[in-house]
Amino acid sequence: MSPAHAWKAELERPTEAFFRAFAHRIVEPEGVRDAVREAIRALIPRVDWAGHLPGMPHGLLGLWAVLRLRPFLDARAFHRLLALQLLAFARTGRARPGQGLLAVGQGSGHWPHVELALRTHRPDLAWGELQGMEPISVQHFQALMPLAGPDMANVGHKAVALHRAGNLFELLEAPRVGGRRLLGWAAWMAASEPEDTYWHRRMARRLEGWKAPVPLGRTQAPEDHRALAEVIDAQGLVATFDAVASVVKAGWGRGDLLAALVQAAAWKLLDARPDMEGKTGWPLVCLATLGAWPGPEDPALWGQAAALVNLYPSEASEDRLRPQPRDPGPDPCGSLREAILDGEPERALDLVVP
Repeated sequence: MSPAHAWKAELERPTEAFFRAFAHRIVEPEGVRDAVREAIRALIPRVDWAGHLPGMPHGLLGLWAVLRLRPFLDARAFHRLLALQLLAFARTGRARPGQGLLAVGQGSGHWPHVELALRTHRPDLAWGELQGMEPISVQHFQALMPLAGPDMANVGHKAVALHRAGNLFELLEAPRVGGRRLLGWAAWMAASEPEDTYWHRRMARRLEGWKAPVPLGRTQAPEDHRALAEVIDAQGLVATFDAVASVVKAGWGRGDLLAALVQAAAWKLLDARPDMEGKTGWPLVCLATLGAWPGPEDPALWGQAAALVNLYPSEASEDRLRPQPRDPGPDPCGSLREAILDGEPERALDLVVP
């Protein structure tokens, strides 16, 4: 059996030979890229995505994370991490025979039908139409973002998943069949219920009649960013919406809004109880997606993002962890590493906060 056939067999039914098959597969030219492409092509239609709604298993998106880390890892560490992530993806629960995406027929690839599927929450239609589309480009992923962006079901997972699927498509050098699988999966997720546009609708009401898109860049001073961050961090939802609507109408740029929201999100994470740190860190993931978006022309999305940051509880500002000033020495990076290893959070904070 060839390395490619052995690898595909392991993807179909993982055994103790999974890692050996992976090792043999990646020694071939473009072996790493092709091994991941084959996993995506084989596994996306077989996973029971509906069984995880409104959440999603992250075996697929974990591949994006591993590939993004590749430049920072030596070959051995990268291959080990990638193999473990592929195994996690291969072991994700499968749909029952006759159910799931494999049971959906292939459509004609008509793009208006895909848009209709997202608007009317018909995920099978979205998947099926995209399996008939040729060719797929990253612009297709971007075109779905305005339809998925206002939906904050599962605290914004849909837009994050769509953006990362598009980036994974690029990292794998635009695979033909795998690209249809990735775009179809992302559209299926975006079209699935439940839908939650409550924050977007409330923000849009405050911007009624305002048509100007949020400009690129920064036009405001750091103290202005801090003032908005303080409102988002410490006040309620109504004050947060009002403050963001005000600065949008004042002409704040995307860089200004992102700076203020990231600062507020960082404060929330700094103030979080240990059991809330993982959840409180999630807004930073959503903000990274919003910041990397080629648009967004919809200014209500920034108020929606501010509402997500505002959602998590804050401690009183006087109880916040404070930097402990100390001479960083000739090697600030080494000093930061030592502070982290020695469990000195105040010292570490001083080294990273200007």
